Amino acid sequence: MLSSTNLVQAVAADLGKIRETAPLVLSLTNSVVQPLTANLLLAIGAVPAMLNDAEEAADMLRNGTGALLVNLGTVTREQGAAMQTAVREANRLNIPWVMDPVAVGALSLRTRLAGQLKEQSPRIIRGNASEIMALAGYSSVMKGPESTSSSADALHAARELALHTGAAVLVTGRTDYSTDGRQVIATENGHAMMSRVTGVGCSMGALSAACAAVSPTPLQAAVSTAVLMGIAGEMAFEQSPAPGSFAVSLLDSLYSLSPEDVVRRARFLSL
Repeated sequence: MLSSTNLVQAVAADLGKIRETAPLVLSLTNSVVQPLTANLLLAIGAVPAMLNDAEEAADMLRNGTGALLVNLGTVTREQGAAMQTAVREANRLNIPWVMDPVAVGALSLRTRLAGQLKEQSPRIIRGNASEIMALAGYSSVMKGPESTSSSADALHAARELALHTGAAVLVTGRTDYSTDGRQVIATENGHAMMSRVTGVGCSMGALSAACAAVSPTPLQAAVSTAVLMGIAGEMAFEQSPAPGSFAVSLLDSLYSLSPEDVVRRARFLSL
């Protein structure tokens, strides 16, 4: 297990690498969150691409894509087929891909699709507690896309899911847990206002993909995602304590986020 000091340095290094290399993140994501997702990637220093067509997704993956995001938030059968094609091509090219299983367990189409995709070597799976529990085969309760369980409730399921898939699993909530099935790293950055703005969680999946493009391991990428988004959320609330202005300030905070902010603000919990 890395020390807190080493973890902080690793997160700061990932932030620097994103800004130095500007990885292109191909996002097959839901229609509700596309603008916020694209703007968040731009703010952190990555480059967004939004596609839903299977042929175009495969073309883009062959032309310098750093990572792929697959988000099931408003999935259709046609988009699901495109996701399957994109994942196969990403794996062929050894491009990391992230799955965000939005509302899995609550709805049948996405639950079947997520069950198939999890067997295809994702690098990171990001979800709330109910989503991770459902994907791991445990019963869970959702209220729309929102979890009714705490992230700690899903920790056992997350470890099992990580060992089964080989992915790092990031369970987001009041405390964020990142695990590869052996190690668990808990972080406590963020603010409750983040749950009052549509798309913050889904955009976190896109940030996971940007981190996966530059991090040496999926687990480090998951940790970096939790810390960077959490710190930006804290900074945004200090400037804008209401949902409308908070969404804008979140982008500003990601844009201005510095390694010094990471060193000063990152909070890791002992387990």
